[in-house]
Amino acid sequence: MAQHFLLSAKARTLSVRKVMELSNSEAFTVFKELRWGAGDEVACPVCGTIGKHYFKPTRLQWQCKDCGHTFSVTSGTIFAFHKLPLRVYLAAIAIYTNAVKGISALQLARDLGVQYKTAFVLAHKIRESLMEKRDDAPLSGEIHMDGAYVNGHIRPKNKKEDRIDRRLAIHQKPNKRCVFVMRQKCQELAAGAVKTLTFVLKAENQTDVSNLADEFVKKGSVICADESNAYDPLHAKFETRRVNHSIEYRADDGTTNNLAESYFSRFRRMQYGQVHKFGNLYLANYANEAAYREDTRRWSNGEIFRDIVKKCARTLTNRDWCGYWQGNKRQAERLAF
Repeated sequence: MAQHFLLSAKARTLSVRKVMELSNSEAFTVFKELRWGAGDEVACPVCGTIGKHYFKPTRLQWQCKDCGHTFSVTSGTIFAFHKLPLRVYLAAIAIYTNAVKGISALQLARDLGVQYKTAFVLAHKIRESLMEKRDDAPLSGEIHMDGAYVNGHIRPKNKKEDRIDRRLAIHQKPNKRCVFVMRQKCQELAAGAVKTLTFVLKAENQTDVSNLADEFVKKGSVICADESNAYDPLHAKFETRRVNHSIEYRADDGTTNNLAESYFSRFRRMQYGQVHKFGNLYLANYANEAAYREDTRRWSNGEIFRDIVKKCARTLTNRDWCGYWQGNKRQAERLAF
């Protein structure tokens, strides 16, 4: 039997210890190269001019030749106005990279030796970068779809006569949400999915599912779904194959929904084993994080690290995460519709 990829040396190209051993100048160079590439040319975050701007080595800053604005390697990025050394941020991304089922803010705080509030905002800045730089190009080929509900559990009463029918709509929690996933199958045999898109809905319904399929699935694709009536309208638009999970996990013609179920397996383990509770304001970011981890499961940790740093370096400053603990929080959740 061939060795699993994650057990091979090719999967281990990054060490958190080596990242923490970086000097301030080395961490600066790493972030600079992943943001602007090798060489002396950088881009001014204000006017956008690319060139060899005036560099101030004592302050590790540049002054733009055109507009005169002074900027640093993190100016205009999700890490703008940072107070910790740059290598701490790189170490946080390295720890985040190695946590294949997610990481809690408490654990990240202990690993970095910072306060919980600092780790909480830092982890969410990374998730925000993954969300902002997500590839939303339409899927093609064989697409597996499914939905799973979160934040809807109602604890039953102690005595049977006091319990309610939790299946009825009138007894459902108003903050219950559906995480809807679409995964594109790899054309290679037994290679799993190659791309995952997630969305947050108030319920798994025909209107939203049909609209998402129209926008994010190319014509001519094959859709695999379960027996939910939310997928009934797709038969008129796509070749749609169904499997009735109340009877079987795999239809007689070979149809399964396993790629979507595989995603929810990692998503649930992130929920129960790490984060424990998803707030609706940032549920879309958590769902996308699990999708990113699924799509990069065959990358080395060094590749994932560089990709996340690039996304963070190219994500603009997000006001939702500037002064979060002072009350500057996102006002509305990120729903698909």
